[in-house]
Amino acid sequence: MKIKNILVSQPQPIDFEKSPYGEIARKFNVNITFRKFFKIDGIPAKDFRKDKVNILDYTAVIFTSRNAVDHYFRMCKEMRVEVPETMKYFSISESTAYYLQKYVQFRKRKIFHSKENYANLIELIKKHKTEKFLLPCSDIHKQEIPKMLEENKIQYKKAIIYRTLASDLSDIDIKNYDLLVFFSPSGIKSLVKNFPEFVQGETAIGAFGPTTHKAVTDAGLILNFEAPTQAAPSMTTAIDLFLQNEAKKK
Repeated sequence: MKIKNILVSQPQPIDFEKSPYGEIARKFNVNITFRKFFKIDGIPAKDFRKDKVNILDYTAVIFTSRNAVDHYFRMCKEMRVEVPETMKYFSISESTAYYLQKYVQFRKRKIFHSKENYANLIELIKKHKTEKFLLPCSDIHKQEIPKMLEENKIQYKKAIIYRTLASDLSDIDIKNYDLLVFFSPSGIKSLVKNFPEFVQGETAIGAFGPTTHKAVTDAGLILNFEAPTQAAPSMTTAIDLFLQNEAKKK
């Protein structure tokens, strides 16, 4: 399998040359194209009201992404909800927690973050079991957090405040790429929607995360490599190892 052109379903890094992707391009003499396969569309307040979720009924918010942060505060603004100073925030990562400074004053007593994994986030939440939690999310969201919250009998409510929609990829000739790299099930759904006649053939596919792995196989496609693994904790490491192995076959 000769890999020359790679399509990554994410925006290009700000400094591509200094990024791990830039290293891969130079090391293996490959071309890497970046294109986000889906877009985020905020749900209007008038539609959100139909779900009868009263934001002020909850004393804590769980954020699993920056998109969730942005759209939670957008919804509060649209609905003219003044978030109380006592509100507590639980974030999946330190970077998401610090991103909250865009909207609220950072205080350790009310902003908590995990080490980028759901199990650690749940342990933090369990220490505050008396709170009523709101989980802002997309119409397409991972089920791990709701499942864990239910298993631990945490009082929570999902708030669908934005949608994940397929991007228009009509300007892309998918047959020109030897390797496609995906990071979410939404990317796979976008591939199927934009290219309904896509036949994998010799095209390699890499995917990040178990839900993305499943989406690949559910779509009837072959998963050539995955991340994270013990050998490849990141997608760029997984790509590097895959290209090394392919080079050895020549």
